Amino acid sequence: MDVNAAVAALAAIAGVCTGVIAMLAFRWSERDQARPTRTSLHTDAVLPPGVDTVLSVLRSSAVVLDESDSVVKASSAAYALGLVRGGKLTVEAMLAMARDTRRDGEIRQVELDLPRRGTGRGEALAVSARVAPLGSRLVLLLVEDLTEARRIEAVRRDFVANVSHELKTPTGALSLLSEAVMDASDDPEAVTRFAGRMQIEATRLTNLVQELIDLSRVQNDDPLEDSESVRVDELVDEAIDRSRQPASTKQITMASGGTADLRVWGNRGQLAAALGNLVENAVNYSPARTRVGIAVHRVSASGGNLIEIAVTDQGIGISEKDRERIFERFYRVDPARSRATGGTGLGLAIVKHVAASHGGEVTVWSSEGQGSTFTLRLPEAGAGRDRTPITGQDEDDHAPYDTATDTSRSLRLDSPTVIPAPEVLP
Repeated sequence: MDVNAAVAALAAIAGVCTGVIAMLAFRWSERDQARPTRTSLHTDAVLPPGVDTVLSVLRSSAVVLDESDSVVKASSAAYALGLVRGGKLTVEAMLAMARDTRRDGEIRQVELDLPRRGTGRGEALAVSARVAPLGSRLVLLLVEDLTEARRIEAVRRDFVANVSHELKTPTGALSLLSEAVMDASDDPEAVTRFAGRMQIEATRLTNLVQELIDLSRVQNDDPLEDSESVRVDELVDEAIDRSRQPASTKQITMASGGTADLRVWGNRGQLAAALGNLVENAVNYSPARTRVGIAVHRVSASGGNLIEIAVTDQGIGISEKDRERIFERFYRVDPARSRATGGTGLGLAIVKHVAASHGGEVTVWSSEGQGSTFTLRLPEAGAGRDRTPITGQDEDDHAPYDTATDTSRSLRLDSPTVIPAPEVLP
């Protein structure tokens, strides 16, 4: 009996000890989990209050680094620019700036040219990086993308340089010719010849100034403030009349065709200038005894019907490298030929701005030696008067119509003669 009692007492004591040990182990585990670890010091609540909200609304790319150069917080723009990968800042120059700022607390700023990742292009990404301390352990990095701003500034510099050059050429010629007229005052024949040259240069200068005014106007004015429903047939007739004299001199036949009585919504003066520039270019860059045609059609699009005006010539054509730049200001495919025809290099730039401001677009198909087709697409009046840019056009949309397979879009003279368009290359 005593033995059994002793065994029972020992079992009770062992159970109590086991319970006490289990309770102590549980308490120890809870206290160990509540203790801050090295990792949690860097990841849990390390940002000062309100900083996360501020960073989320910044337009700049934002990155917050801790004392080990690990990324604590990064905006989506920072990932898009490729600044952050795998939780680390990838730009060594920015890392060096962050370390220097963490060491002395000084705010630093620098402009860098970074390679574009995954594009295969040689052009660099221009950024401005600013580093500042954030609290006692963190560093804030703000990165601003300057690529577009630099491109615009380069365009402005080129524009000023080109304008200066273009204005200097006729004014210099007028100055020299006036001196020649004075020296040849006793030679009526020479005076007449020099006066004719002066008239040519004066006309070129007048055209340049007028096109500069037109370009400034289409860039700054809202065409829908003074807009109206414009008959496309009237625009086509006006464009043909504008180029009738130079076309007659070169024995170039001009013809129009397509769907009649179509209308677009916009500024009549700007639309007439845009289409007139396309027809004038087609005549100027076409050899003698060829044909220029204008086709007008309605095409369906997701945002409403579009009016498509295609100007086709049988001229010298445009090379692939030039097609990417022909809508730039003062760019000429053939500078010598442009000077001979009085071209300023602003006509297609005006067409591009007019098309964009009216919610449309202008495209080009061309092949050297076969001719070119410039296609102006504009929203139809009544179908949609907004200026939503046209996107998603197929490559085949840039090609001229093949009259052999689509007789409904043939460009016809007053007689049944059909103006053939260049074949579409495969």
